[in-house]
Amino acid sequence: MNEELDIAALVRRIETLEAEADIRRIQARYMFLCDTPNPEFGVADDAARIDLIMQLYTEDAVWEGVGEYYDNQFGRAVGADAIRKHFQGFWGGKTDPALILNCHYLTSEQIHVHANGTTADGQWVHMQPWLFSDGKALLRSSRLNNTFRKEPDGVWKITRTRTENVFVAPLPATWASDYPSKSVLMKP
Repeated sequence: MNEELDIAALVRRIETLEAEADIRRIQARYMFLCDTPNPEFGVADDAARIDLIMQLYTEDAVWEGVGEYYDNQFGRAVGADAIRKHFQGFWGGKTDPALILNCHYLTSEQIHVHANGTTADGQWVHMQPWLFSDGKALLRSSRLNNTFRKEPDGVWKITRTRTENVFVAPLPATWASDYPSKSVLMKP
């Protein structure tokens, strides 16, 4: 009997480690897909980028910006259709000045797989520099408090993205001198 308990405990530990790894990959993929220029080879445009991002979310997911800075900037989108519309609003048209570079860096990771083994939450701090075509630049930092669910097919997906501003800092126009206009990193 003791050996059976040991094996069951070991299986739970392995399942937890696998869930943490899957969640880590999902969160990193989301940030990767949000980078500009998009580094994923073969992603022809922002509509294709949004399709890939939406594959990471459940149909009933929520995406929201919270806190005094993000409440009015991002708002709250409930359900896949509303989240897609949120991203289409962000990438849907040309803006002036155009965003020519941003890159997401994740830190301070905490992932908690719940006792049921099918839900989890995770917290991160992320930093991202932004460069615009008019020479303006800024550094933004946000806290993320996200939730995840293992779907019936065994795939983990995001059920909630919740972001709160930590700070926004203007950067000098010349702080980054060399950057690509198009990423070729993932090209075979």
